[in-house]
Formats: sequence, structure tokens, C-alpha cells
Amino acid sequence: MPFDDLDRPPLDAGALRTALTGPGRFWTDIVITEQTGSTNADVAEAARAGAPEGTVHATDLQVAGRGRLDRTWESPAGSGIAVSVLLRPDEIPAARWVWLPLLVGLAVDATVREFGIDCGLKWPNDVLVDDRKLAGILLERVDTPQGAAAIIGVGLNVTLREDELPVETATSLLLEGSTETDRTIVLRALLRNLEALYRAWKEADGNPAAGIRDSYERRCVTIGTRVRVALPNDASLEGEATAIDELGRLVVDGQAISAGDITHVRPAT
Repeated sequence: MPFDDLDRPPLDAGALRTALTGPGRFWTDIVITEQTGSTNADVAEAARAGAPEGTVHATDLQVAGRGRLDRTWESPAGSGIAVSVLLRPDEIPAARWVWLPLLVGLAVDATVREFGIDCGLKWPNDVLVDDRKLAGILLERVDTPQGAAAIIGVGLNVTLREDELPVETATSLLLEGSTETDRTIVLRALLRNLEALYRAWKEADGNPAAGIRDSYERRCVTIGTRVRVALPNDASLEGEATAIDELGRLVVDGQAISAGDITHVRPAT
């Protein structure tokens, strides 16, 4: 595919498939598109059509990306990683699926640190560098003929320049001095890290106590800070965030808050 910006070559589907797919491997199919509306929507459609666990969809340009609470955004072509994966943890109790976006956050965090950037996790679904957002994560559950499936999408800013940032509180691998900005290499590392964490979580029957919760709490910059949690109907809660409980909820002054019950979590002023 021809491209205009030499700093932003298209994702190399062949290299990704060679490195990650094949007999006995976890990743079963990697689909790369030049442009799509939403990779999460693409994977959801594939899941309903019977796609197996380990299906991956990524794109060079996502024009209808969504985050939590249906927030939307669009970035220049080739400037970031927009990827969604299909997981089918059928044997894991549904109540423990809340750990999946946190687990993916750990995978993104590990990947970014591989390339020399000191980052952290903001509960429930952001990766930050000095309070600037580098990546976001979205989990969606879909019903399919083969059973319930989890679609997890990741948006990671890779080569966004200062004048391209959607908001002042965003950043990118390029702006933070990453040792790697080739999106194919970054995506390959992300999928390998995600596979390792997901396999460990499944082998522990989805038990977050099997290292996942401790790892997340160590990397979570929300823990140990005073926060203001915006709740529906203009309600709010302010206090110190002290822990993540066994259901992946943020504990604020002894009260457990679910990601599905909040609008924002911000530092208390």
C-alpha cells in the first residue's frame, strides 16, 4: 500500500502473522485494514460469525473509534495503534471478566516500558505518562452462537506530534522519547505480552490473587492518591484510593467502586 508519510508506514500484516500465528499458537488470525470504522465492531462481527479466540483486527486509520461512555476520537492515519482482540474465556466465571481490561492495561504498560518509557496505570482503563494519556482500553461483551465473548480494544498513541494531540493531556510514544515507534514492532510486543498475561490468568481460573491483582496495584498510579470519583446523577465521592479489590473495583475510603458505575476518576483538588 502506498503511503505519504515515511515516518508512518502501514502495519505489516505479513510480518505480524509470521511472528505470531501458526499451528499451536494462541493468535489465530491477524486482519489488518487500511481504514475502518471501529476495530471493536469488526471483531464483534467476526465473533458472531464464529471466529475463534485469538482473532486480531488492527487498522491504520480508525474513523469511528469509541472509548468508555461512547466517547469518540480520530487520529491521523498511521499515527497510532488501533487494535481489538477476541477472547473466549468460557471456563472463567463471568464475574471475573472485569479483570480483562485491567489485565490488558498491564500488557500495554509492560510494552511501553520495554521501549524505555516510565508509565503507569490509571484505574480503570488508561495508561499515563506524568498524567498525560498514552493509551486507552475498552472491553465489550458480545453474545455469539458459540457463547459469550470478550472484545478488547486498545488505542495507543505512537507517532502523534504535539500539534496533532486531541487534548493537552494526551501524549505519544514519539513525544515521550520511545526507543521504538515502528507500529508493527510495538503491536507485536503488545500481543506477546497480552498472550502471556492472559494465559497466566486463565491457568489460575481467572483468580486475580494469582499475581494479577498485586501486579496491577504496583503499576496503578491511582492507588495512594486522593481522588474525586464522579458518579451518575451528579453524585461524587472523594477520598483516598487504597486498593483494588478481588472484583477489580477501586476502593476509596473503604468503599468499592465499579468501573461501570463511574463517569470520571480525577485527582481531588
